[in-house]
Amino acid sequence: MSDQREAPVSATTAREHDIVDSALQHVWQVANKLSQIQPPKHDNYRVTIFGSARIRPGQELYEDVKELAAKCAQKRCDIVTGGGPGLMQAANEGAQLGDPDDKIQSIGIRVDLPFEQSANAFVEDCYTHQTFFTRLHHFIRLSNAFIVVGGGIGTTLETLMVWQLLQVRHVSDVPLIMVGPMWRGLIDWAKQYMVNHDPPLAGANDLGIPVCVDTVEEALALLEPHIAQFHGKTATPSSDS
Repeated sequence: MSDQREAPVSATTAREHDIVDSALQHVWQVANKLSQIQPPKHDNYRVTIFGSARIRPGQELYEDVKELAAKCAQKRCDIVTGGGPGLMQAANEGAQLGDPDDKIQSIGIRVDLPFEQSANAFVEDCYTHQTFFTRLHHFIRLSNAFIVVGGGIGTTLETLMVWQLLQVRHVSDVPLIMVGPMWRGLIDWAKQYMVNHDPPLAGANDLGIPVCVDTVEEALALLEPHIAQFHGKTATPSSDS
């Protein structure tokens, strides 16, 4: 009986790694080419609302976002969210409240998470992604405008992605509106540590891309001219703006 032992077999050889890397490069090239195809123009202006999953019904910000989405829906805007609970649910709920005749879509773009098993009950059209980067790209392809309310790390990630795409002009003519003091704080931080750095790490113009407001009413007032232009009408200021 031989005591010669077989050499351990590695899970993948270097050549197999090269094959996988090459295949992934081809997949990414295909995805990049497909992403350059513009989706067909939809009938309604589409507003994406980013916000925390942790805010509950009845809390002030929840009710504010629900009202914002309802008023957008009344102006024939589809509402797009991350499809989950909290302020995403508030926006989808508001979309349904403002659309009794079912003329707009309440859309959820989910990411598959172990602690979030399904879309909120007010999502009418649901898409589910396995990765955050494909989900973020889906938001970009669907949306005519972004409104950002209070949120955490996920909301910040989504917001900075939109901001960067506007900065490098991969996206244009898309309003990015931030609501609340936390976002003014972010702009102040960027001014202190990016613009005022030597050399500057960002341009002063970059900080003017997002527009910061204090209330959802102000956010709606900023959107109204864009909505009117999309629908080919003259903008009429809202009664409570």
